[in-house]
Amino acid sequence: MISDDKLRFQARNLTEIDGIDHGFFTRLGGVSEGLYESLNCGVGSRDAPDAVAENRTRAARLLGVKPEKLATPYQKHSNIAVIADETWTPESRPEADAVVTATPGIAVGIVTADCAPLLLCDPQARVVGAAHAGWRGAFTGIVEATVATMVGLGADPTRIVAAIGPSISQGAYEVGEDYKARFLETEPDAGVFFANDEGTGEPHFDLPAYVAERLDRAGVRDIYDLGICTYYDETRLYSYRRSQHHGEGDYGRQISAIVLT
Repeated sequence: MISDDKLRFQARNLTEIDGIDHGFFTRLGGVSEGLYESLNCGVGSRDAPDAVAENRTRAARLLGVKPEKLATPYQKHSNIAVIADETWTPESRPEADAVVTATPGIAVGIVTADCAPLLLCDPQARVVGAAHAGWRGAFTGIVEATVATMVGLGADPTRIVAAIGPSISQGAYEVGEDYKARFLETEPDAGVFFANDEGTGEPHFDLPAYVAERLDRAGVRDIYDLGICTYYDETRLYSYRRSQHHGEGDYGRQISAIVLT
């Protein structure tokens, strides 16, 4: 039996809130095999569907909900946030990259494998959200869309507590000059999120810091970054970029979720 603290990371600012549970789940404690070992929760992966379903059941159980109460979207690297006042099947899930709810007992979640997972809560309004913030989604406004959707359910940005889970760190995230130029063309001040590698001279992007800045831009002030890198932590976390460097044909996804209890 793997202990709870090995199965998921938790953010200290969210653990201080009564009436919610949350987790940035690791890759440990599941039933998947091979390159998906072991808690792969990615419905879109080529893993055995029965294994993915069992893994999602285990994550849901740890959050105190039934597997059918775990609501995750069909992620497209978009800036679309949706409300879950009821759950959906894997086949009927909406295309979105954030899910928000004010309904107790529905765990809203997203899957990642280098992109930044965000979990958010307004403890007064009793609204929670989960967002998948890769560079494209963050660049086009998924953070602001998530906050706005929470506000639509009664939240106040200044009350929202947000946590950034395991994601690729700047040291592992080489992006290329064209990528940097695209950012700077739209956001000239974004240069602070890039640093050139001492060896190759190529720019590296600080995704978690950029996501934190977008949260601040949306009015969120209580922001906690776990500071854990998916690329370097191969034992506990999946990483898309690491899988590419290893020449693997596919990769697992870890799930992050939050629920009003």
